[in-house]
Amino acid sequence: MKKLMNEPGAYVDEMLDGLCAAHPRTYRRAGESGRVIARATPGFEGKVGVVSGGGSGHLPLFTGYVGEGLLDACAIGNVFAGPTVGDCIDAMHAADRGAGVLRLYGNYGGDRMNFDMAGELAELDGLRSDTVLVTDDVASASPDESGKRRGVAGIVYAYKIAGARAEQRGATLGDVAAAARKAVAGCRTIGVALTPCIVPEVGVPSFTIGDGEIEMGMGIHGEPGIWRGQLKPADALANEMLERLLADLDVGTGERVSVMLNSLGATPHEELYIAYRAVARRLEARRVSIVAPLVGRYATSMEMTGASLTLQRLDAELETLLCAPARCPFWSH
Repeated sequence: MKKLMNEPGAYVDEMLDGLCAAHPRTYRRAGESGRVIARATPGFEGKVGVVSGGGSGHLPLFTGYVGEGLLDACAIGNVFAGPTVGDCIDAMHAADRGAGVLRLYGNYGGDRMNFDMAGELAELDGLRSDTVLVTDDVASASPDESGKRRGVAGIVYAYKIAGARAEQRGATLGDVAAAARKAVAGCRTIGVALTPCIVPEVGVPSFTIGDGEIEMGMGIHGEPGIWRGQLKPADALANEMLERLLADLDVGTGERVSVMLNSLGATPHEELYIAYRAVARRLEARRVSIVAPLVGRYATSMEMTGASLTLQRLDAELETLLCAPARCPFWSH
């Protein structure tokens, strides 16, 4: 294992220290354990709070998307391990500006359990909240069982859309939750892995994959995908990923979508743009318009080599919210 780190047990806390030191106008550490990142300048009084949480190892997901027009606070756990109940509660209190808090996170068992418990405990203290689960990974369950799907890179669209709605003065908790649910309903993602990654506290690869092999549909923690086989050209992989998403989302001629081509960690921008070129050409041939495309690192898996492709279906409301102003070091639109 070759990593720029000190002790494995200090990995997350030292990372959070560095994140806040590098961007003091955006982030501050909060909560009893310091495992909550909150906006350096809180939102206005009467604003609906938007919180999330998850394991470390996925930057800029999760904590990176705290900022104006995005998340108000985020609870973070160890690498590939969800946040504690206490940190989830602290994140909710950090985000509370008097209009309730939306809990917006990926569909993973531990995260669900801890955030649900946190919501119940916080509501005993008078803090109103609601939950929206992100379920965009088409490889993790069939359309008939879409409620079992994992949340992966598409959660970034949910953050942006819910965060923009929450910035609108007068928006209620119900309004923000409805916008998030609408975004999730129209979002699909699939990934492809080329190499494994290493969790610092473990010190060995989280899974094995042969030289020259890839796995289509593998999850961001190494969860099994759809098929494993020999590496294919970028155009073939991009086209297969896109076709799987289009079939699942049933995108038709004349529709508008946002496209995210995301590096899982080690894949460079050059290779992402090669794949994006194939996706853009195929959508143009179908007369599907692309709005605000995202190409880069948005939801990683340590140093895993690979990429994920996300489609976010848009209507007038969602497009307006997607293109609304936002500010954090990892959002450029």
